[in-house]
This record gives sequence, C-alpha cells and structure tokens, in this order.
Amino acid sequence: MARLGLQLLGFPRVRFDARDVGLSLRKGLAIVAYLAEARGPTSRDNLSSLLWPDADAEAARAGLRRTLHRLRSAFGAKVIEADRTSLSLARSLDLRVDTHAFEAACDKGALEEAARLYGGDFLAGLSIDGCREFEEWAFFRREALRSRLVQALERLIDQQFSQGHHGAARAHAARLVGLDPLSETAHRYLIEAHLGAGDRVAAERQYEACAQLLADELGVAPDAQTTALLEASSSARAASGSSTCYAEGSGLHIAYRTFGAGPLDIVIILGFVSHVERVWDEPRCRTFLTALSKMGRLILFDRRGIGLSDRIGAPPTTEATAEDLLTVLDAVGSRRAVVIGCSEGGPGCMELAARAPGRLAGLVLYGSLAKGSRTEDYKPALRSEQYDAWVARMIRNWDKPADLTIWAPSLARDRQAVRWATGLLRAASTPGTMKGVVEALRDTDVRHLLPRIATPTLVLHRRGDKAVRVEAGRYLAAAIGGARLVELDGDDHWPWVGDQRSIIAATAAFVAGLQSVAP
Repeated sequence: MARLGLQLLGFPRVRFDARDVGLSLRKGLAIVAYLAEARGPTSRDNLSSLLWPDADAEAARAGLRRTLHRLRSAFGAKVIEADRTSLSLARSLDLRVDTHAFEAACDKGALEEAARLYGGDFLAGLSIDGCREFEEWAFFRREALRSRLVQALERLIDQQFSQGHHGAARAHAARLVGLDPLSETAHRYLIEAHLGAGDRVAAERQYEACAQLLADELGVAPDAQTTALLEASSSARAASGSSTCYAEGSGLHIAYRTFGAGPLDIVIILGFVSHVERVWDEPRCRTFLTALSKMGRLILFDRRGIGLSDRIGAPPTTEATAEDLLTVLDAVGSRRAVVIGCSEGGPGCMELAARAPGRLAGLVLYGSLAKGSRTEDYKPALRSEQYDAWVARMIRNWDKPADLTIWAPSLARDRQAVRWATGLLRAASTPGTMKGVVEALRDTDVRHLLPRIATPTLVLHRRGDKAVRVEAGRYLAAAIGGARLVELDGDDHWPWVGDQRSIIAATAAFVAGLQSVAP
C-alpha cells in the first residue's frame, strides 16, 4: 500500500512512499491539503470556485483539470480519485496527516504527544492571492488548531503543577507565552513555573519582561494577581479555589471547578464565552464570583466546545447545554441546585428546568432571552441579517482588541479590561466556534418550554442593556409561571460590570428564600 504523508502544520510538506514530493504549484498544495482535511469526497465545482474564484465556470474547471494532471505527474501515481462530480484522496493510500494525528492526541488526552506534533500553524506561509474563500477556510482551520494547542498546553501545565513537576512545566509555559505574548495568564504560568522550580531570578526577569511588554504594547500595568505571585510564598492560583476537574458524558470531557460550600449548589453559565480559569483574572468578575460562592457551593463549567472542555464541531444547542449541566451536576454529586443562566446561556438552563425540574431548586435568568431572532411575534431580538453582520465583523476583527461597547460600555476604554476580554475570547474559542455559537443563538427558540417551567424563577435585566433588550426579560417573566422580574439600572450586559451589588443582593435574597422553604 502506497503511503502519503502530509505535514500541514507549518509550511506544507508532502512525502509519497518515503520520498519528498516537491509541489511548486501552490494551488496543487491547496488541493491536496483541502482533500486531506475534508476526509471524504469534495465536489469539483466547490474546489474550482474556491481556487479560481474570478474565472467563469468552464475556465475554473479547466484550471482544476490542469492542476490535477500536474499533481499526477508530480506523484507518478494516482493519489486523487476523480469522477465527473467529485474528488477525494485515493482510498487505497496509507494516509498520514499531522493535523489528524494532533487532534487524535488531543482527543485521547495525550497532551505531550499533541504538543510535540504541533510543528507550526496550519499551512503557514501558504497563501493564494485572490482566493478569499480558500484563505477564509484556512484561517478558520488554523485558529481551531491553534486554540486546541493552547488548550492542550494549559491542561498539561496544570497537570504538571499538580504533580509538582514545575521544571517540566517551564518549557510548555514558555511556549504558551510565545503563542500569545500579550496574555498575562501565560506569563503567570511561566512565572509560577520558575518559582516552583526554585528559580526566583528567572521568575523576576519574566515578570519584568511581562510588565515592559504590557506597558509598551497596551499602556497598562500587570494585574495585582501577577504581582502577588512574586510576593506570595505559595501559588496565588490557589486563591481562586479548587483545581480544574473533568466530568465525562456523551463521550465528552466537560471542564468544571467548584468554590465555597453551603446547603445549596449554585451553577452559573456566564454567557457565550467561558473559561473556568481565566474568568478569575478579571478583578470585577472575581469579586462577583466570590460573592456568589458565599451563598453556597459555586460550580463553574465550560460547555462543550468552549474553554477547557472538549472541542467539537457540533453547534451548541440548548439540549446540549442542558446535557452538559446534568453531566456536571452528577459529577459533583449535586441533587438540587440553583442554576444561573446569563445571556446566551439562559436558554439551556430553561431547557433543563423544563426537562428535569427535580434537579433544580431555583432558576435565575440574567440578561437572557427566549428566542434568538426577531419575528413578528417576538420583537426583542436581532434580525437574521444583524447576526450575519455580527459574525462577519467578529471574524474580520479576530486579531484585534475586543470591542466592549455592547457588552460592557462602561469598560470600553479600560485597556486592562479590553486586554482581558481579548485574551478570554481567543483562549476559550475559535472563529469557527464563535460562528457556530452565534448561529445557534440566532436559531434558538425555547418559548414553547416556558409554560412548563415550575421551578421558582428570578429574572434580572438591566433597563439599558445594549446586547439583549429589557423587553426580552419582561417576556420571560410573563411567560414563566410565578417568575419574579427585577429590572435594574445600567446598560452593561455582563453582570459583573457596573453595579454588580444589586444583582448580588437580588440573587442572595432569592437563594435565602429558597433555603427557607427547602424540604
């Protein structure tokens, strides 16, 4: 059996039966890479339009035929199977692709192997002028793989810290800093690794390098949590609670952490982006979560595809979110919990309340909505074309600082907050993931579930919320039997920004009321 080996991480390299195949044709390389990533037949029309976008249909197909002929000449064998409508890599090949091996290693938790296999960014150095759709496809794939590497390194470093292997963690932490030099979280990993290995001088140098970089590039100082690493005798990470754990359900590993203790469990979904470790890096968010943990045992988790949980290609439906919630509740031995769903996380919590009411002691919906898209019978939502514009803008600005004018207008000019939000988005997701999340939100409709919710429910909404209009909260309160609506002042969408005390006070009173009537 002929062997075809493809190195797609870094500048692409092709080996066929133990010999390097020099493909000078960039479009030839692109075809081989695209077919390998497709893992199955791809239509001729799709490939011809992808790589000859400005040609008419006949000229594009002719260009594809010529390139296929030159590929066959370069290999000296038939490596691409073709019929009149589709193309695929020959099924008879022993195909070895580094991207496939990398993802398989991530999936089975072989993190050292995954880190070793990642030799560079996907198709680094390969660009094809005028082929915007191909470049966009490569961009999505590149960011997805790079994000999996960041996730693998973070998991690996945490494992090594927990085992006391700080020296081994240093190389991985240094690589994490190289991937995202402006990530203060990455710098903290490296500082902590140096300290754990007994090299305070190196830790101080790393702190100084981090401080200089942040000052030069962003005009901000290191966070107090970073400074505390050098001042504390032990890791400041311990201040944010337990280590990250993983609950297994439906073949997926869901990352979660618990904080505090109490007679009730409190589970929170913070919105469409989460990362159970990095959320603690923002001082306001840390204060907010700490306040919640004083009401009971606080449980944070990352839904499938987000943060430190397993990355998947399926859209994050409300059913999937409800399933992930149950998986985590079972893992921590929670019989009944107060579930807090913020923003886009709310519909999944409503799904769980309707499906498994016995598992919930109470439901809190903050800044949330029952339906993603505007229709004649539901107007407090975006139109479909607004979602399209949102996705396009997000992808276009992926490598730029986060725009907080909608989510946290009071922090829009706060460089420290912008830097944190930018780092959170990139560490917790990819452009493809966010596209899927936004499109899933657009298609969400849980209105039919609302009359079935019998769980005591508190609806919180800020009157000036620019991301989700207050009318959406009023709709929820009217449709859920016995729900109480509390309208709050302010226009920030994130609950920890602005006047978080009113949100904490309303939630604390609600939780206290549940405890007073608990069986």
